[in-house]
Amino acid sequence: MDIKEQIEGIVEKLQKDKALQAQFKKDPVKAVEKLLGVDLPDDMVEKIVAGVKAKLSLDDVSGIVGNLKKFL
Repeated sequence: MDIKEQIEGIVEKLQKDKALQAQFKKDPVKAVEKLLGVDLPDDMVEKIVAGVKAKLSLDDVSGIVGNLKKFL
């Protein structure tokens, strides 16, 4: 299992589905396990959750910077 690919896939699904976003915010571990369709060891799920949170934050920052560039 390529963790980077899994993170990218989860981020794409979360960005398209507000209900999944809410579930991820409420209980990220269960949301990730649901999206992956498998029960993984907690330490692996926690790494994926951390990666997803980091990617979502990075995407948010990139979007904000992109919007600021449009104004300048």
